[in-house]
Amino acid sequence: MSAKPTGFGGFCLDIDRRELFRDGVRVQLGSRALDILCMLAAAKGEIVSKDELMRRVWPDVVVEDGNIQVHVSAIRKALDEGKDAQTYVVTVPSRGYRLVGLQSAPSIGRSNEPQDALTVPDKPSIAVLPFTNLSGDPDQEYFADGIVEEITTALSRIRWLFVIARNSSFTFKGRAVDVKEIGRQLGVRYVLEGSIRKAGNRVRVVGQLIDTRSGAYLWADRFDGSLEDVFELQDQITAKVVGAIAPKMEQAEMERAKRKPTESLDAYDYYLRGIASTYLGTKDAIAEALALFNKAIARDPDFGAAHGMAAWCHLWRHVNGWTVSRSEEEAETQYLVRRAVVAGKDDAVALCFGGLALAFVTNDCESGIALIERALALNPNLAAAWNASGWVKAFLGETDLAIEHIQRAMRLSPLDPLMFVMYHVSALAHFVAGRYSEAALWAGKALREQPNFLATIRLSAVSHTLSGQLDHARNAIVRARELDPGMRLSNLKDRVGPFRPDDFSKYREALRIAGLSE
Repeated sequence: MSAKPTGFGGFCLDIDRRELFRDGVRVQLGSRALDILCMLAAAKGEIVSKDELMRRVWPDVVVEDGNIQVHVSAIRKALDEGKDAQTYVVTVPSRGYRLVGLQSAPSIGRSNEPQDALTVPDKPSIAVLPFTNLSGDPDQEYFADGIVEEITTALSRIRWLFVIARNSSFTFKGRAVDVKEIGRQLGVRYVLEGSIRKAGNRVRVVGQLIDTRSGAYLWADRFDGSLEDVFELQDQITAKVVGAIAPKMEQAEMERAKRKPTESLDAYDYYLRGIASTYLGTKDAIAEALALFNKAIARDPDFGAAHGMAAWCHLWRHVNGWTVSRSEEEAETQYLVRRAVVAGKDDAVALCFGGLALAFVTNDCESGIALIERALALNPNLAAAWNASGWVKAFLGETDLAIEHIQRAMRLSPLDPLMFVMYHVSALAHFVAGRYSEAALWAGKALREQPNFLATIRLSAVSHTLSGQLDHARNAIVRARELDPGMRLSNLKDRVGPFRPDDFSKYREALRIAGLSE
């Protein structure tokens, strides 16, 4: 028998559909928090003990009492409970919790269902959500994020598994969102969520695999160990998740899913901090990231991914006109890529970013695309590699393939914070193909996401010039010169990437018409 929707204040909770609304608008709430709220509502104002909550919400899993308080706090935040606000979730000391202010509520129509859900792929699909940092130390956020990133990378090496990229999964960091909604937004069947508690030299990792359609917990486990064993813990979690999705998977396939980027935890810490800085994208942040990657390399000279990411920092400096000595940075990029290839010959991240930097900074597109294609062979679910391939393919004039690869990257990471780069590459491919109006449209989409990306501002000026919209082109030149006062036609080639001669001539002439001086 279906339970009637429960009302309190301006809220309406549909227990059967596990949905909470406020004045007809869906309220996002995490899966465990929603489990607790539904239990309290079903109790109709009676006290629900902590033991009962633990037994029902975490069946067959040993977790700490503090987990309840974490999710109760999330409920209170979603209900806007505060010092002067109405309290709905009441703590009964030494006994448990109860929900007050209950009243009947009308049924909620299906019109509230979101209409923009992505189609779930035919093969198993998963998103690994940011793990909750229970250490009480904000400085350890990078450590928790890094653990999740490594799990994501390990899972993505399985060819038959569709894995949402880390950047899209991390858009849910710090947000209370039901896993069903996550499944709709990302187009996946499974979600892996969990928590990490790091104290001294010990770490505890708790993970749960959830079916986004039913909200059912398919698997849960806890791993305790010392920091020296952190990579082994990552491998155990990966193997458990894979085993839950496909019990018949052979052990050899699970072994291939395991990756250890470095045996040096100190180097790994620096690498994780560098990754966090790269996502900021500013001049200071990229400089900080480069310094951190160099520290990681100093501690572990065979850390291929650190070499690849350091090379990528030089690419970002090149794009934005931040280089001090073009020849020195080109030589440094070549060195970093050579080291990435040797140390990370089986590391898709090292090869992907190293290949893109090699093509962009040194104009060696053929060598760069070879490294990127090797990265895709190792990890066909790496969105960054499809993005890199699209970028280089566009410069090579393979525009249809470039657009196809960018679309693949967008699907693997549909909520990527760096989506503006993918839009930019789409614009670049259309420009090279001679479709200037389409290029202008994609450049506009990129600039709405990130209005200060210099490469797109230049491309916008070029596209608008060639499509007959000179006023827009001139405005773009003004903005480009504000961000890069030293940019001239005479030094343009040092900033724009490895265009073929005819494409560069067309690009340069369009900027001249738009107002860029010699």
